[in-house]
Amino acid sequence: MTAVGIDAIEIWTGNLKLDLPGTFAPEKGEDPEKYTKGLGLNASSFPDSYEDIVTMGANAAHRLMERKGLEPDDIGRIDVATESAFDNSKPVSTYVAGCLEQVFEGDFHHANKGERKFACIAGTQSLDDAYNWIRAGRNRGRSALVIATDTALYARGDAGEATQGAGAVAMLISEDPNLVELSAEQGYGSADETDFLKPNQQFPSVDGKRSVQVYLARMREALEDYESVAGDVHEEDFAYAPFHTPFPGMVRKAALLAYRHVIRDTSLEDDLADEIGRQPRPEAFDTDDDYRDALREYMDLLKETEAYQEWYAETIDPTLSISREVGNWYTGSVHVARASALKHALENGRDMTGKALLVASYGSGAQAEIHSEVVREGWEDEIEALNVDEQLEDRYDMSWDDYEEVHDVHNHDMDVDVEEFTTPESEFVFDGWGRMGERKYRYVE
Repeated sequence: MTAVGIDAIEIWTGNLKLDLPGTFAPEKGEDPEKYTKGLGLNASSFPDSYEDIVTMGANAAHRLMERKGLEPDDIGRIDVATESAFDNSKPVSTYVAGCLEQVFEGDFHHANKGERKFACIAGTQSLDDAYNWIRAGRNRGRSALVIATDTALYARGDAGEATQGAGAVAMLISEDPNLVELSAEQGYGSADETDFLKPNQQFPSVDGKRSVQVYLARMREALEDYESVAGDVHEEDFAYAPFHTPFPGMVRKAALLAYRHVIRDTSLEDDLADEIGRQPRPEAFDTDDDYRDALREYMDLLKETEAYQEWYAETIDPTLSISREVGNWYTGSVHVARASALKHALENGRDMTGKALLVASYGSGAQAEIHSEVVREGWEDEIEALNVDEQLEDRYDMSWDDYEEVHDVHNHDMDVDVEEFTTPESEFVFDGWGRMGERKYRYVE
């Protein structure tokens, strides 16, 4: 059976930067370490006044297609995953296609286009759709373009404000891919939850504590479901484990739970028993509260063990390097984590061909999905082509006044005109409004 997976990726980050310890923390009267150590974030990326989810997605896709030597006829579907859409009918994918048709000969008139929404997991769901489309033989030899693009803004003063971010990830899904092959096996954890939602509003309503609990619960369910079809997961099975990363501090919690799960009833649990005891089992306790107290104590001890810390440093921490500098990209966050992991491997001379990744996606509302990916020969060239470091370095470093202006520009309830902070070059830009209130775009050489 021919492999299907991600052939290439490109990342486009917003052109502006908010320094969290240097600019945000002093304005809030907070200790900078609340952000750098607590949340695990150094900076957030923001769109300039001429940027939005269309320009970022189209710019990432344009770079990908140019680098791969593709024309519109090579693309059979364009799926955009976002929770930042500005139209309840016309999908963002049509705007992106219109942008790309300005710079390529030909058109996408025979490509299927759509928009996926399920909070942050929609990017992975779009990968699944493309995988299934190719597996069904409906692609006619063509590839799918999957774009995860979001502007993750919170209301000013909201507790989530420090986790904001903006950017896009474009992925080419093809037969015989150069980057990773997607597994047929998947595991899901899903429930009707109200942890984070936007009922006809731009800025989210969030129950922060509940959101963390739901994230962890759905991830556990998804891992158990994945194991039911793919077999038990062990800590040595995967080179990296990219998680959905609303902020790195959340991944620290998920990683500890995952580690406890995968070492349960293994020789590693036995090896750790002399140091921290065996994992509590619910049947050994008279009440649920007693069991939970014992479990929390065990987890605190497990977190401090050398075995866990080494596993975390090798398997999880490398997935967070880009996220620390850009914040939350909603649908793109887990795909940024994958890129971070493979970028770390390339920079450290790690041979990843044939190695596996365990990818853990999540969307509020709520659903988690876990699947595996096998890294393909040719991955080095694909990762080496990324210019994300240059993009991060070139961002304009905003003052607090700049940040307030930019936030107002991207607030849909405000009509604010602000001069751009950066000069667009070789990219798509927002170009005003059309006769029916639609957004217009043009390419700047």
